[in-house]
Amino acid sequence: MSKTTRIIEVKDLARVEGEGALHVTLKGDVIEHLEFSIHEPPRYFEALLQGRSFREAPDITARICGICPVAYMMGASQAMEDALGITVGGPLRALRRLVYCGEWIESHVLHIYMLHAPDFLGFEDSIQLAAKMPAVVEKALRLKKLGNTLLETVGGGRAIHPINLTVGGFYKLPTKAAIKGLAEELKWAIEASLDTIRLVSTFDFPPIERDYTFVAMRHEDEYAITEGRLISNRGLDIPVQAFHDHFEERHERRSNALHSVLKNGGEYLVGPLARYALNHDKLSPLAQAEAKAAGLGKVVRNPFQSIVVRAVETLQVCEDALRIVENYEEPDDSCITVTPGAGTGSGCTEAPRGICHHTYSLDAEGRITKATIVPPTSQNQGSIEGDLWDVVKANLKRPDAELQWICEQAVRNYDPCISCATHFLKLNIERG
Repeated sequence: MSKTTRIIEVKDLARVEGEGALHVTLKGDVIEHLEFSIHEPPRYFEALLQGRSFREAPDITARICGICPVAYMMGASQAMEDALGITVGGPLRALRRLVYCGEWIESHVLHIYMLHAPDFLGFEDSIQLAAKMPAVVEKALRLKKLGNTLLETVGGGRAIHPINLTVGGFYKLPTKAAIKGLAEELKWAIEASLDTIRLVSTFDFPPIERDYTFVAMRHEDEYAITEGRLISNRGLDIPVQAFHDHFEERHERRSNALHSVLKNGGEYLVGPLARYALNHDKLSPLAQAEAKAAGLGKVVRNPFQSIVVRAVETLQVCEDALRIVENYEEPDDSCITVTPGAGTGSGCTEAPRGICHHTYSLDAEGRITKATIVPPTSQNQGSIEGDLWDVVKANLKRPDAELQWICEQAVRNYDPCISCATHFLKLNIERG
């Protein structure tokens, strides 16, 4: 057996949000070292929140990410509502799901077409894709624009860092006419989503499957996005308030992002594959039928097929959004009255990349004394490295350039939001 040393190194991953790197060392056919590292500088959001009013948390946490700000705004809002004993229901809850549908559409479509499809189609980037397949890219941009329009309509005129969401509801209600005016474009979007599923299902997927521990939210009445219990395929079934009883974050020296693991040991997977496996029965009949026609079973363990699952989820939220729009009635008030007080609360929603968990403690005046935010990419780092081990082992005979390409593609399966993962870094100072 050859003992030649090969090093596969990607100093800055392309077509991901944020700054990450990949390093693989091979000695013959043996993997000596493999790591996926995040060198995005820490951003200290949890420290920034301390001493702030509970009302400021949604707007501050939104700045963690420009692609999925609603995930942070809504998780923060729900945690404050949990701490203060408030429940948002009825039409306000429907509006929250509608704006979240917008975020899923714009995020999923951006990833599918601009960041991930080039890997399967042999293009270096979306610019080459647009040159060769302009009609496909034009449809993708229109679909993404619809997601932005939903965010703007409900979120206060802005698709990036919306300003209309708050603890207890919204600052201002969108008009009924503005909501109803979204219906025709959503009908087109359902057809465009069907085309997306049918396109990506034709891609050639490397034959890699892993026995993941899936973790996702589940709701008894719907495909869980804005609320639910946390479950797994290994028997976990807990309220979101019990998250830290079962999960813990660890600092790895090689990364500026904490790694979240199960306390009883081991990595776990959040995001599209986990949601799909644990909530397949909650998909609409059309989404279930299209998933089956695309060759998906009720559980998908091939990480490269996540692009197909994202396309199925895009169809699901387009259908959900249309149903909410067609049944929309203006709430009596834009927001539930909120009285400051002491307490600790948790909130969790399904960001496009997976569960995003928030826990906050408040003093008697409603000031934040402690904040803990666990974003999806920090939870998926262990699974990303696990995938990479299997991908490298299965592709050892490839030339270095090809091996590097498929390794980068394996990371992009996760649509990692690296900037989200670096909001916190534990700092210990020892003075002699």
